[in-house]
Amino acid sequence: MKRYFLILFVLASSAELFSTLADAPVVHQFAKPFLLLTLIGYYVFSRAGEPLAITFLLALFFSWAGDVLLMFQQDEASFFIYGLAAFLLAHVLYIFSYRQHRWEDETNALQGLQRIRFAFPLILAGSGLVVILYPHLGDMKWPVLLYALVITLMSINALFRYGRTGQGSFVMVFGGSILFMISDSLLAINKFIEPLAHADFWIMFTYISAQLLIVQGVISHATVSRQRGV
Repeated sequence: MKRYFLILFVLASSAELFSTLADAPVVHQFAKPFLLLTLIGYYVFSRAGEPLAITFLLALFFSWAGDVLLMFQQDEASFFIYGLAAFLLAHVLYIFSYRQHRWEDETNALQGLQRIRFAFPLILAGSGLVVILYPHLGDMKWPVLLYALVITLMSINALFRYGRTGQGSFVMVFGGSILFMISDSLLAINKFIEPLAHADFWIMFTYISAQLLIVQGVISHATVSRQRGV
């Protein structure tokens, strides 16, 4: 079953990306809500017969809620706030999920100054974007600042899984978290500063890739942990 859900995810993703290039709102209305639903199905059936990580499932659910709410932001501005809040909760849940999907053994983990050195570029990227956006945010200053803080912490927690999971799982989850930051940065620049060329395509392409990589990375961690008897 998991293969069928992955195929459905690829089809929904292709349709959504097509809708951004072809300006096909009807396709968009059908495709976007299915992105996370099919990815949730893929995760659930990939873990068939094994316990599901409820925190991770909730992160995916709130991502789905954010997707749906942001679809209505052009009709009602408050839906942008609701969507932002849903993704904020998703990122908090991702942080807890990353901590659950790592090994207790810290022998090969980043230590002390290593943590600071490797986390600094993420902090710089997050704070740099806020500095650029700040004069343009108006009444959205505090919600966007809070969101930027949480998504930066989400990426840092993905980074701190280094040495505490399989290499493949680390690369996929960390890569997904970076793509998530890129996607949200493009969305913010496009919304608050100036329209970007093909913005919707690149926002969705990086977002879809991010979610898939994070799910694959979490599944990979569970597989490697089972093989190691952890």
